[in-house]
Amino acid sequence: MLLAAAALAGCGGRPASHPVAAAVKLQHPLAAKSAAYQVGLASFYSDKLAGRKTASGEPYNPRALTAAHRSLAIGTVVEVVHGGARVQVRINDRGPFVKGRVLDLSRRAAKELGIERAGVAEVAIYVVSVPRKAPALPRRAAGRT
Repeated sequence: MLLAAAALAGCGGRPASHPVAAAVKLQHPLAAKSAAYQVGLASFYSDKLAGRKTASGEPYNPRALTAAHRSLAIGTVVEVVHGGARVQVRINDRGPFVKGRVLDLSRRAAKELGIERAGVAEVAIYVVSVPRKAPALPRRAAGRT
């Protein structure tokens, strides 16, 4: 697990030498074993999207600890750190599709990080675990595109 995090260190986002990443590394328990996978801006999903299907096929639940990331495997668990707050979320969707953002969080995850009011904040992302086998994505109905 940590080997995967170490192998992914430095991918995307800002380098670990970025001031926020450096500050997070000093206080984060995984810091001694791996650098932040990614540092960048996170936002959270609108409640209007509740019930809509995510890339994993499950409906979006604002009360779940989930997130969207562009490239991490569906089912990957990451720890997201903002200031002194941290929360573990499971990647279940693709996105965000807004330039400069690296993660879309559920409302609950945003609230636990203390970024619900601001809406967007800089975070550090650490890979905690990756799925052994990526879950199968739902197939489209025959004849539909």
